[in-house]
Amino acid sequence: MKSTHKILDCTIRDGGLVNNWDFSIDFVQDLYRTLSAAGVEYMEVGYKNSPKLLKSGDAGPWRFIDEAFLRDVIREKTETKLSALVDIGRVDENDIVPRKESLLDMIRVACYIKDVDKGLELVETFHQMGYETTLNIMALSHVMENDLNEAMEAIRNSPVDVVYVVDSYGSLMPDDIEYLVSKFQRLLPDKELGMHMHNNMQMAFANTMVGASKGVQFLDSSVFGMGRAAGNCNTELIVSHLKNPKYEVRPLLDFIGRRMIPLRNEVEWGYIIPYMITGMLNEHPRTAMALRNSPDKDNYVEYYDRLTSPETAFDR
Repeated sequence: MKSTHKILDCTIRDGGLVNNWDFSIDFVQDLYRTLSAAGVEYMEVGYKNSPKLLKSGDAGPWRFIDEAFLRDVIREKTETKLSALVDIGRVDENDIVPRKESLLDMIRVACYIKDVDKGLELVETFHQMGYETTLNIMALSHVMENDLNEAMEAIRNSPVDVVYVVDSYGSLMPDDIEYLVSKFQRLLPDKELGMHMHNNMQMAFANTMVGASKGVQFLDSSVFGMGRAAGNCNTELIVSHLKNPKYEVRPLLDFIGRRMIPLRNEVEWGYIIPYMITGMLNEHPRTAMALRNSPDKDNYVEYYDRLTSPETAFDR
């Protein structure tokens, strides 16, 4: 069973939410070589959203992947495939070239439950272009059961290759993962499944392994856990745990020492109390991220009291 797992590293895409996608070309090239040497199957190089539909500000190039730029960066592909993510309403399908003209192998579509129909329309378009596709339903911890059941009917009849269980707020526990994976497997018997976990409650690795033990094929991760707010499941942990002879953790340890430790001294991510609080409350971490950028960044009690006061609860 373990030989069926595929690791998808999203350090550049999800980690870009931490540093505004300000990764150097050399950094991305180094990471691609590292992931290839480690045996990781996929590297997500950023978003394929359209700049005309989304204000970019001073974001780095990985916010809007350009095909010509990508070819200048990845000059020789290895067995590690390349993926990119798009958001509903932020991508013009006319900006996507057919797979045979692209370095990308997979395009992943992220949407909320209310937009599953729109997400599946994009999936159909990218499928016709020859790409591997995934549907990532965000914020599953806020989805009502009947809405999820209804969405599953449409997903089951779509050409999507992989459907993701996504813990956007890092609030799910292993029992929740057991339930959701079993539900997805029962209602989507012909689809592969994926896991995308966040680490607000320090459960990202445990939850990912629960999914893996139940046969989930695609496991999202990032090197040193770099990702929005509390970050993601660590690539190095998955590589070392699966015990597959094709995986090698040593290149990742080398990369972490050379690249991630200095980067972690410049920007912040990972388990921090405000992110734990939002995970505990099943809330988006935006308020915790704002707190960490304020002079009161370590005033945890005041932040907790503010989020749990009746007035704040009513506003939510």
